Amino acid sequence: MATPTKRSARLTGADGGPLRVDVRRAGDAAGTVVVCHGFKGFKDWGFFPVIAERLARAGFAVVSFNFSGSGVGADEQTFGERERFGRATYTNHLKDLDIVLDALADGRLAFRPTAVGLLGHSMGGGIAALRAAADPTITALVTWAATARFGRLWRRDQIADWRRTGKLDVTNQRTGEVLPLYVDMLDDWERHQSALDVTQAAARVRAPWLVVHGSGDESVPVQDAGELCARARDAHILVVEGAGHTFGVAHPWSGSTPAFDRVADATVEWFARHLHSTS
Repeated sequence: MATPTKRSARLTGADGGPLRVDVRRAGDAAGTVVVCHGFKGFKDWGFFPVIAERLARAGFAVVSFNFSGSGVGADEQTFGERERFGRATYTNHLKDLDIVLDALADGRLAFRPTAVGLLGHSMGGGIAALRAAADPTITALVTWAATARFGRLWRRDQIADWRRTGKLDVTNQRTGEVLPLYVDMLDDWERHQSALDVTQAAARVRAPWLVVHGSGDESVPVQDAGELCARARDAHILVVEGAGHTFGVAHPWSGSTPAFDRVADATVEWFARHLHSTS
C-alpha cells in the first residue's frame, strides 16, 4: 500500500463560514470514511489524525472536518472562532455533514467515492447515526462513546440562568479557556427534539453498526450504547472495560493506550468487513 497523502479543502459551512476539511488517501481507495468529532473536539484533536492515518493506510479514503460551530479557527488548533462556537446548533452540525457528503458525491474533494461509511465520536456519533438513519447509501457505521440523546450539555437547573444571561459558560478543560454557548443550541434542541432523537433514529439505521463505548465513560453513560444497540437492526456492541470517554487518549497526542488500540483495531476491521459499494 502506498503512503497516504493529505490534502486540505475549504467548503462553506452551514453558518456561512469556512468548513475546513482534510482528505487522506493512498491511490484508489476501497471506500471512504467520513469522521465526525464531538463537542469541544475538532478534526486534529488527539486520536482523530491517528485513526484517519490508520484507516488511510488500510486502503480507505478518509475525510475529516471541523463542524462550522467547533470554534476552532484558521490555525486548526485553538478556539479562535468563539462566536461560531457560541452559535453552534445540532441542526447545523447535520447540515455540515450533508455539505461534506454532497461535496464528496459531486467530486469537489478531488474524487468520487465508491462507498461511504461514517465514524463519529460522542456528539459526532449521534450526528453520524442521525445521518445514517436518513441515508441508505451509508454502508457502514462506527460510533465511539456516542450519545443516545442530545441535550446533556446542560442541566435543567441551568436553563433559567442561561436564558436570562443569554449564554452558558463552557470550559475547555485542557486550557481553562471559557467559551460562550448562546441560546441557539438550546432553542434548536427544543424546536427539533423529534428530528434530533438519536435513540428513535437508531431503528432506521440500515448500515452494519459497531457501537463502541468505555465502561467508565465519565461524559456519556455506557447505558447509551445498550439503548442504541437494542434499537438498531444490525449492530454489534464493544464495551471496553474501564475505559473513559476518550479511551485514555489526551490532546495533544502523546501516545496510544491499550484501550484505544483495541478500539482502533476493531474500527479498521469493521470498515474492512462492511464498507462496500451498493451499486
